[in-house]
Amino acid sequence: MKPILLVDFGSTNTKVTAADVDECRILGTATAYTTVETDINEGLENALKLLEKTAGPLEFAERYACSSAAGGLKMISIGLVPELTAQASREASLGAGAKVWKTYSFQLTKGDMKEIEEYHPDIILLTGGTDGGNTDTILYNAGVLSQLSYDCPIVVAGNRNAADQCEEILKERSVYVCENVMPRLGELNVLPAQKQIREIFLKRIVQGKGLSKAADLVSGIIMPTPSAMLAAMELLSEGWEDHPGIGELVAVDLGGATTDVYSIAEGNPVNIGTVMKGLQEPYSKRSVEGDIGMRYSVHGILEAAGDRKLSVLSGISRKRVRELVDFLGSHTDYIPDNEEMEKMDFALACGAVETAVSRHAGTLEQVYTPTGLTFLQSGKDLRRVKYVVATGGALIHARNVREIAEKALYDPQTPNSLRPEKAQILIDEKYILAAMGLLSQYYPLAALEIMKKEIADYGHNE
Repeated sequence: MKPILLVDFGSTNTKVTAADVDECRILGTATAYTTVETDINEGLENALKLLEKTAGPLEFAERYACSSAAGGLKMISIGLVPELTAQASREASLGAGAKVWKTYSFQLTKGDMKEIEEYHPDIILLTGGTDGGNTDTILYNAGVLSQLSYDCPIVVAGNRNAADQCEEILKERSVYVCENVMPRLGELNVLPAQKQIREIFLKRIVQGKGLSKAADLVSGIIMPTPSAMLAAMELLSEGWEDHPGIGELVAVDLGGATTDVYSIAEGNPVNIGTVMKGLQEPYSKRSVEGDIGMRYSVHGILEAAGDRKLSVLSGISRKRVRELVDFLGSHTDYIPDNEEMEKMDFALACGAVETAVSRHAGTLEQVYTPTGLTFLQSGKDLRRVKYVVATGGALIHARNVREIAEKALYDPQTPNSLRPEKAQILIDEKYILAAMGLLSQYYPLAALEIMKKEIADYGHNE
């Protein structure tokens, strides 16, 4: 037996998972409140005490951690044109595990700078222009950012012909130059920028948020939690060397403040008469719905789904739905303790999953051309994806988790949405996916085998 400890420092809870990499099995899991305001070690030690009660005393060979505590990795992304470099900038930031507060296009205004100062991001990603293209905007924005009141790390990943000048303009700042996120029109190149963002997270952000206090108990915080989630999804989908994965998938991570959606799929048009519109989407994609969450962002669900739909799903009157949403928004630690609130939470979870996956998936638009009817596809076509993975505390602890997760699937009432049509529902019952993403950095095969064993019903869906 070779036990490995995997820790996820969340904003609310610290989750610990013990995995045996020799026998590819989970030894135990536990959760405790994250004490980020005082000493983060307290929450970790409390979680470890709970783990020992279920798994017994363990001598861990190695200890690794990821984190989204203290707000996670907060970023601003800046590009040139909204549909092109600004979108590429956003994709790079999200894929690195960041929470992107806002994406700016064109030249930054005084109002933009005021917003950025007030938000106080951890990292700024500055892009703009294809290689050899427009340099004016990225140089102008570099000049504006040089006036920031604090030393925020700035990653420059735009037109290579302007990179040296940007570095010179920002020389009084912590500036990092990477390859262009969109070197040619419509071509994404986000991996170099993502790698740089993660390195900054490790060097600066972890220390600045007090997480380095946990250094005595873990070997190191190696990535933001969403990066660990994405790594787990990629491994589960694609497999490792000659060990197969399960194929293309979509994952929904429903939380109290945000809902993250991941897709590991090509998503290209499947019909001859369909043409791609906009940027080619990354094979491994993450999106974050910052206005969709079960508590802190519950009003966002109401706004997106509407009180009529939530009333139908819950069997509660529209007036009462609005009252309950107001209550939940001001009581963010509330756990349903009666039938009415359980029905309300069910309806909210359904609305959250449907909204988040609809936004993540692509859409089809009919247009008439001189040659006849043509379809324009924006985003990824996920209709042929084989699996939908449900995770997140607000989802996996729900009574009707499978019924809620099915809201990620295609709905004939919204035929233009390219959500999965006949995917199997898999449930992360033990809440281990982020831990397995961490483990995959050192023991990928063990992580793959554990996920295949633990993700509910996988064995029955073969």
